[in-house]
Amino acid sequence: MPNNLIACRPASYGEFHACAIEHMASVGIKHAEIGLPEDCNQQKALEEFLTKTKNELDEYGVACSSLAGGVDLSNPAAVTQTCSNLLVCAEMLGASLVFLSVKSGGRSMKECYGILSKLGDIAHKSKATFVLETHPDLVTNGDIAVETMRGVKHPNIMLNYDSANLYYYNEGIDGVAELKKMLPWVGAVHLKETNGKLKTWYFPGLHEGEGIVNFPEIFRICNRAGFYGPFTMEIEGIEGETLTKEKACARIADSMTYLKSIGVI
Repeated sequence: MPNNLIACRPASYGEFHACAIEHMASVGIKHAEIGLPEDCNQQKALEEFLTKTKNELDEYGVACSSLAGGVDLSNPAAVTQTCSNLLVCAEMLGASLVFLSVKSGGRSMKECYGILSKLGDIAHKSKATFVLETHPDLVTNGDIAVETMRGVKHPNIMLNYDSANLYYYNEGIDGVAELKKMLPWVGAVHLKETNGKLKTWYFPGLHEGEGIVNFPEIFRICNRAGFYGPFTMEIEGIEGETLTKEKACARIADSMTYLKSIGVI
């Protein structure tokens, strides 16, 4: 059986994220992708958040597999500060990967590549790697992602393959085909379900409802290439639904059951 590292974002529990770490541990999830609060540049608030998070992770035997944040490249100074903070926090929580949602902010692609390359240098000094989320306008799809990676040309800047965002932002694509394009630079994967419809907020549990993502093939391709994770569950729910704590927890548990059923854990 492949030794895949399965993680989950506490935000997958929606408003019930306070119970996330405890419940994750109870269903066998031993890794988490931790998102920093919006006031992460306020030192006291950040220290309190990190202390609380680390204590909770330690209590339930869950490790931090990655940190998560976002930047707008229109302000290079702010980008450098934010990303430096993320790297410090990642080190404190024992993670070497930093998931990053990146937007150009109107800058040219050439300028963005230069900024990202400098971020790669910062990451290298911290023995870490930034993985760029599947978001417009730098990683909208496989073709654009490849252009970005070839433009940046830095080993510490890689990609996060998001199995649902590709369908959300693009029409008429095949998620598996897009993965094959991105594969040489994939440093992390978000396991995220979708019904495949453009700009449709439909992100239930894995293999739930109208979900169309070919998770077995994603694991097969990644494992064959020597990538075994982190594969991080990101379950953002369905637009218009009423989510209860019981439903939020059931989605995570059912998703783990599904992953076991296809033999990837």
